[in-house]
Amino acid sequence: MQCVHHIMGAVPPALQVLPIQAKDDPARKEMEARALVAQLDSGGGVLLLTDVFGATPCNIASRLVSPGRIVGVAGVNLPMLLRAVNYRDRPATELAQLAALGGRECIVMMDQENGHDVKAGCANH
Repeated sequence: MQCVHHIMGAVPPALQVLPIQAKDDPARKEMEARALVAQLDSGGGVLLLTDVFGATPCNIASRLVSPGRIVGVAGVNLPMLLRAVNYRDRPATELAQLAALGGRECIVMMDQENGHDVKAGCANH
């Protein structure tokens, strides 16, 4: 949230965080997540972003996934988050694809010998 605010100057209201700590009860956090998803779904679905595939946040999110309505993406990096925020008006399934693509496109070796223009960056995509 802080990075989005820093880069974009504001945080869209539909971007919410559900913190999950090691000591938290996963069943309770799943109930909180379901309530948050219901609150956020305005008809176009909800995109759930988590850090590490297989970790507790991902496992909770995977139980909420509903094809075409609630879509999850694990392994999120900052370019993926920024892509999701920039295209937040798109349906959840399309948004997930755009976020994943943004993550892949923005992982580059900063080596001019390989033809990558370091100045181009990914923050503006």
